[in-house]
Amino acid sequence: MVKDVEKQFRKAEKLYKAMQYKRAAKIFDFVGDSYSKLNGFEFARDCYFDAAKCSMEENKYLIGLNFLRKAGNASLFREEYLEANQFFREAVNYIPNLRSNSDRNHNYILFSCLSFLCLFIKGEKEEGLKLVKKIKNFVDDKYFKENPLIRLITNLTIITREKNEKYVERIINDFSNLKLREAEVILVKQALVIANSYTSIIMKLSLDKEVYTTNEVIDLSLNIDVKPLLEILKQDFYNYEVKELKINKIGITLSDNLISHRRPELPLIIEANGTQQTNILIKPHFQMENSCIGPISLDFELNENLIFMYEIPNLLKPNLISPPPTLEISIKCLRPPLIDQTFPLEVLIENKSEGEALNLNIEIEFPEQIKIMRGTLTKQIYSLRSNESIRWELSLKPTEAGDYVITIKSKFNDPDQKLIESTKEFPLPIKL
Repeated sequence: MVKDVEKQFRKAEKLYKAMQYKRAAKIFDFVGDSYSKLNGFEFARDCYFDAAKCSMEENKYLIGLNFLRKAGNASLFREEYLEANQFFREAVNYIPNLRSNSDRNHNYILFSCLSFLCLFIKGEKEEGLKLVKKIKNFVDDKYFKENPLIRLITNLTIITREKNEKYVERIINDFSNLKLREAEVILVKQALVIANSYTSIIMKLSLDKEVYTTNEVIDLSLNIDVKPLLEILKQDFYNYEVKELKINKIGITLSDNLISHRRPELPLIIEANGTQQTNILIKPHFQMENSCIGPISLDFELNENLIFMYEIPNLLKPNLISPPPTLEISIKCLRPPLIDQTFPLEVLIENKSEGEALNLNIEIEFPEQIKIMRGTLTKQIYSLRSNESIRWELSLKPTEAGDYVITIKSKFNDPDQKLIESTKEFPLPIKL
């Protein structure tokens, strides 16, 4: 049989070269049908396209459109959706040549909607909508509004925005009115798989804390549950098995005071029967009245085949506060400390934090082997603001050699009157 079909194909090629287009188209169509029955859709596609070219040469545009449709369907059987889209878009270019207004109406909607569906399941919905909106200008308004294919496109578009399952039900209830061919029916059902993904996959966002200081990292948790989708697709209507769901890209909108600190490694694969939690770390830089995280978009891929972009519109508003003030305390010997010799010691208190330190009390403790010759061991300061510092000197005289420790205690209130206390120790070796 295959040899006979190949023989017919060579005959059609000779007829095409001889410009006997009508006979060539008929044979190309026959050969295409023969290969389609053998699941040889790649060769069938080429034959149908050759048949279309023959028909267009003879200005048999309606027949040629049918061949282009068959070529697109052959590509659909091969799951080459963007290739199929090219055939459907090519068909649109010939529709103005049709004499009958009803033929133009029908074919404009048919091929633009088939193109939309091919682009929809490959994550290019907006590009598909452009063609549908364009052909609307050439179609009778009432016919356009009442057409079941336009209702299909409208419902699919609304689903991506509202994620409401009632629009999926509307498509299914209207399914018998579509009057599509086998490959096109499969295409619509795959679009419905994506529609159900929008309405049934559960996305939950949560922050690890209720309040953050501006020097902390915000841990945003994203939990994805695909099990509800699997339950829906068990229905015989879909005949589609989810093997894995892959996240190829995560986009996140942040207010000006926030930046992405660390994102999960991609692609991220979610097993068919499970849930997946992933975390995004976000770093605040300063306080802002309306800090917000979101919307978040995810580029999904089902079974390395169907592609769609899912947007989580929720806005999370982390509560940001200034960190509590912290003091940096240091000491510095202005001359080498030697036994029985007086030397100056400088004490430095710095507020390098964002908050103000109020009612500051400093107390210094020395071992008994170090005598205080001049200076004060306590300091009381009403306020030490951010980036302010104080320093003072003490004169000390060691009486014995050894390794000693100086203790400095600090106590102050933050701007909310919370008491903050700390004790720091500094080594002070005394040589002979």
